[in-house]
Amino acid sequence: MPNFTTEDLLMFLYNELPAGKMQQIEEALRQNWPLREKLQVLKEAAQRLSGCSLKSPRNKSINALLNYAAAKSNVSSS
Repeated sequence: MPNFTTEDLLMFLYNELPAGKMQQIEEALRQNWPLREKLQVLKEAAQRLSGCSLKSPRNKSINALLNYAAAKSNVSSS
């Protein structure tokens, strides 16, 4: 049985996997208790996050990130 990553489980949770991989994970979930527990934790986290109210970042924060990215993208041609 293949090992599944947290990313695989998140994609499974949001139905973002190809049908074949979805079936593999469904089969693994029937047989693997720790994997079911891990999926349950991810489901609970997703539910909590969906209930949170998000705030927009300050313009100062956005500008700082953009300036940082611009500075890092300047690659010297040596």
